Amino acid sequence: MENYLDFGTYTKWSAIATALFFTLSLVAFLVRWGIRFRLVGVTGFLLVLTGGLFGLSLGLFKNVQVPGSVPYSVVYDNGGTNSVISVAGDISPSELEATLKQAANRLFSYGRISGESELVIRARTLVHPQPGVSQPLYLGQIKRTPHSNQNEIEVFQDSSFSKK
Repeated sequence: MENYLDFGTYTKWSAIATALFFTLSLVAFLVRWGIRFRLVGVTGFLLVLTGGLFGLSLGLFKNVQVPGSVPYSVVYDNGGTNSVISVAGDISPSELEATLKQAANRLFSYGRISGESELVIRARTLVHPQPGVSQPLYLGQIKRTPHSNQNEIEVFQDSSFSKK
């Protein structure tokens, strides 16, 4: 998932517009134009807008890439302590660990968890034991606590890795 919002660039252009309208407001007061108070309002609005964009540019979207991770999709997320991601069935154990770390970095936030709870993300794939029948096969999980960056990663040994 790419993020095309470049708040740093938006902040720069908004600051330039704010400076221009501030200058125009000063000129309007010196020349006593009738729209001088409206220009002050526009300048104030642009100042608030620039401040908001600057705050967003400080890092609202922090997306850390973990080397070796593979694409996944979130198939369940209760918004609190449990999430499930879906990965391809031919994933290796090292790729699974990297993908679980990637999901923990992307899905974890302090607003999700209350108290001493931890975020548990499970990785699964779908297997087809018979035609027309699909079963989820859980490959591993990661537990992330809110008070430390230590992740407890568990790769299940009875998963499809032994079938390769």
